[in-house]
Amino acid sequence: MRSRVTMVLAVLAVLLGAGLLVPTAYAKLAGDASGLGGGGAEQVPAPTPTPPPPPTLAAGPVSVNFKGEFFGWALMDRKTGTVSGSKNMASTSSTESMLKAWIVSDYLRQLGDKEPSASLKRDASLAIRDSNDDAANRVYKAAGGSYKVPAGGQPGPVVKRAISICGLTDTKRGNVATYEGWWSFTRMSPQDAVRLGDCIADGKAAGRKWTKWVLNEMAQVRGSVKVQQARSGGGKWGIVDGLPAEIKAQGPVAIKNGWTPLSYDGNWHVSCLAVTDKWSLAVMLRYPQSSKLEYGAKVCASVATQLVTPQPGAALKVPQQPVGKL
Repeated sequence: MRSRVTMVLAVLAVLLGAGLLVPTAYAKLAGDASGLGGGGAEQVPAPTPTPPPPPTLAAGPVSVNFKGEFFGWALMDRKTGTVSGSKNMASTSSTESMLKAWIVSDYLRQLGDKEPSASLKRDASLAIRDSNDDAANRVYKAAGGSYKVPAGGQPGPVVKRAISICGLTDTKRGNVATYEGWWSFTRMSPQDAVRLGDCIADGKAAGRKWTKWVLNEMAQVRGSVKVQQARSGGGKWGIVDGLPAEIKAQGPVAIKNGWTPLSYDGNWHVSCLAVTDKWSLAVMLRYPQSSKLEYGAKVCASVATQLVTPQPGAALKVPQQPVGKL
């Protein structure tokens, strides 16, 4: 009798244990199979939006409703050396005062570690900051420049050094008889202009001691497009006006513009150059004087704005979640 009771109790214990295990095991299975619709699924955190890279200038389409004789532009990616731009970026126009950045650099490089006289150092600064013609002419002479036209159609020594040191391929002396010996009539292409900007920024133009000084002067260019005198003028306009604050905040933007209304063809000749540690951009124009200097300044700014990548206010990218496998 006792053994039968013992057997019955053992059977009941087994049945009760099984009854307790089944719900527990089911609950575990339900939790593990949450992807199948179980109520025990873990909450997956929302993906974090990826902020866009800081804006810069990069190759892209440019559209300008330009009315004039010449419009060309070029952009160099200074990390890769790649130059892109308009179809006519190898065609030339006069540099005007844009070349003053090279004239100053060429003079200072020849000094090496020496200091210029106080007066010539001041001239070098005024030539860039205020685009002062008389100051630039004195620096040009100190650099070995001459207004005598070289034989054989060659450019003068200052420009010739720019060609050899900076690897320019299209640059040549001016071909207008009245102005043939003038440095401002040096003919340069947009693609050569960005090479010149890169040459100044990487130290080849002004040398180890003076490169930082030249770039700082170019970043300190002053005066608006409306502040003009006979032999100098405000030159802080153009490309720099087309850059968003996000790019300007990344570091100084070195600029040098050139601009002259010329009687022999009735055009404004405008050349804009800007360079940073990431890129070098040049825009060169010839258009009727009736359109005023402000017109050229706006064209230069428009080219820069259109090349900003990504555009300010670009939406944040949300990374997609990987699709799980059943």
